[in-house]
Amino acid sequence: MRAIGIILAGGNNKKMRELSYKRAVAAMPIAGSYRAIDFALSNMTNSHVQKVAVLTQYNAKSLNEHLSSSKWWDFGRKQGGLYVFTPSITADNGYWYRGTADSIWQNISFLKNSHEPYVIIAAGDGIYKLDYNKVLEYHIAKKADITVVCKDMPDGTDVSRFGTVKMNEDGRIVHFEEKPMASDSNTISTGIYIIRRRQLIELIEKCAEEERHDFVNDILIRYKNIKRIYGYKLDTYWNNISTVESYYSTNMDFLKPSIRNYFFKEYPDVYSKVDDLPPAKYNLGANIKNSLVSSGCIINGTVENSILFKKAYIGNNCVIKNSIILNNVYIGDNTVIENCIVESRGTIRANSTHIGKDGIEIVLDYNDRIGI
Repeated sequence: MRAIGIILAGGNNKKMRELSYKRAVAAMPIAGSYRAIDFALSNMTNSHVQKVAVLTQYNAKSLNEHLSSSKWWDFGRKQGGLYVFTPSITADNGYWYRGTADSIWQNISFLKNSHEPYVIIAAGDGIYKLDYNKVLEYHIAKKADITVVCKDMPDGTDVSRFGTVKMNEDGRIVHFEEKPMASDSNTISTGIYIIRRRQLIELIEKCAEEERHDFVNDILIRYKNIKRIYGYKLDTYWNNISTVESYYSTNMDFLKPSIRNYFFKEYPDVYSKVDDLPPAKYNLGANIKNSLVSSGCIINGTVENSILFKKAYIGNNCVIKNSIILNNVYIGDNTVIENCIVESRGTIRANSTHIGKDGIEIVLDYNDRIGI
């Protein structure tokens, strides 16, 4: 493909509450066996983008570990490759990434040393499948300076955590507002952009010169009446996990057969780092209904409408309902968990009860098993 990729995965998101205390949002577990960033990486390799940079910063340890080998997404080749860039102190710069535009500026050599004419920029917290070639064809056909992938959200959706856009009949964006308190538009930006490489270098250098650091506010919104910025409508599944509620609902979507088949049985595939684990074990007394159970799990109790990530242990007479159990959790006998997210490496003591009554409860009980 005639493009390189940049995945923005360095931001801190307080709306994830305790879930982002020890990991980046892009490293959040999804659908039993995946991480959020796997979807953007898979879209890149499925679109034949051979050279991809991931910009990490906040709580990047587990994310960097996950990205330690590029072979899982087929980037381990002579041409191109997977690059992970974290902030570094240099003679010219002593800052952490101060925003999305600044993170690109601090790695501007990646752009300048490439020869592909276009750049695909994607957020690391989006859950979707997309052939970027189709967006690039649209971008070229419209003779656009920047193309923004957009999504029409259902009526009643809270769009205050997104950027909202309005387009004219030709698809050109005439209004762009970042995270408005109220908006009369339900068309949002998905955080996926295509731009010519040389123009991106020019805009990023201009931002750095003027001490501007945010890609959306200081490029998209600032230049919307100057540059030809177009919107490409995405009509398939898309969600992001920027809040606890959206993270919970996105995972629960994978309990729907149509969503599960779309991601895991329809071409192209979604790839992830593979752990060598035994298949799940269901002991006498196990009762499973409408749930995703990952490799390495051992189940002795009841699990309904829930997602169990790798190496979860469910004790005797336990009842798990409408919950997400993250990696390597031990749940003692006679425990009831409902409407909860149990953090990874947790040890839930026997005979305890955790029920989320006013929203989703995050259960933290690390003991001495703290990990990622």
